[in-house]
Amino acid sequence: MAKLWHLILSSWLLLLGVNAASSVLDLIPSNFDEVVLKSGKPALVEFFAPWCGHCKNLAPVYEELAQNFEFASDRVTIAKVDADAHKELGRRFDVQGFPTLKWFDGKTEKPDAYEGGRDLESLSSFVSEKSGIKAKTKKPVPSAVEMLNDQTFKREVGGDKDVLVAFTAPWCGLAKDFASEPSVLIAKVDAEAENSKSTAEDQGVKSYPTIKFFPKGSDVPEPYEGGRSEKDIIEFINTKAGTHRTVGGGLDAEAGLVASLDIIVAKLTGGSSLATVSEEATAAAKGVQDKYTDYYLKVLGKLAQSQGYVQKELKRLEGLTKKGGLAPEKLDELIWRSNILRTFSKSEAKEEL
Repeated sequence: MAKLWHLILSSWLLLLGVNAASSVLDLIPSNFDEVVLKSGKPALVEFFAPWCGHCKNLAPVYEELAQNFEFASDRVTIAKVDADAHKELGRRFDVQGFPTLKWFDGKTEKPDAYEGGRDLESLSSFVSEKSGIKAKTKKPVPSAVEMLNDQTFKREVGGDKDVLVAFTAPWCGLAKDFASEPSVLIAKVDAEAENSKSTAEDQGVKSYPTIKFFPKGSDVPEPYEGGRSEKDIIEFINTKAGTHRTVGGGLDAEAGLVASLDIIVAKLTGGSSLATVSEEATAAAKGVQDKYTDYYLKVLGKLAQSQGYVQKELKRLEGLTKKGGLAPEKLDELIWRSNILRTFSKSEAKEEL
């Protein structure tokens, strides 16, 4: 889940204007000469302006270009300059419009203008021809964000899932990853595509990005008007859908906890016997079939056999978590189990005091 979270969230951040780590090197007046003109290493430099629509279109392509040549970063540089903020660099290299791409050989101040296409193939061919380095294309990771159109929108919204939908334009990116949450769907609608314009119009979409939340069982949306940071959106979905995700895709300290059972477990510190607490917890869990309540009862059963079970098991799970290399679903399980064990651990600590 952590990996999927990371993927889905990174695309969402592109949509919402939050920058994730980039493979494109940012240049400013203080480092431009050292990196581009005196390094002896060739560089492709994009001169852009943040408000420029064509620059926004180019951004994801240029980022992918940089990623494909990142393995050879000691031999070629893919960089960019905010020529609106650093106008002196734009004037110095005769930048007349945005975006402007120029190739520097790393030895002289006179660049060659790039006049080819702005697609990945054209840019990659140009860099390879100039540098003699062949790009290493990274296999794209399939997105867990579902693209909706006029037909699939009606099928997915109003069903048995909570749905968060971003109405976007082709230049907007999108990603949030709740793929391991079966009751939550993160989706997007290309509001300018022919096969989904009708949906955008029906939903009253006037600007981008427009984000709406559809509770399960309802096709009446709630507009999302919260902050645009990763954390803000995660907290919104957690509140609406009852999930417990954190930035980066993990689970928070509340995941797996059942409030009614926590109250019962806390009675261990108030003088109640383990047998009494176990009986009360079993009664409270009667008719409830989920993995969390089952685990509470399992821990109570283990405590009856070994008083030190909680601390021993908690240490084992924490060791497995730190070791790494776990599948996302397994990592989730270790986290919520540890959360429940800590509830028992707190009770033990208070009892000792």
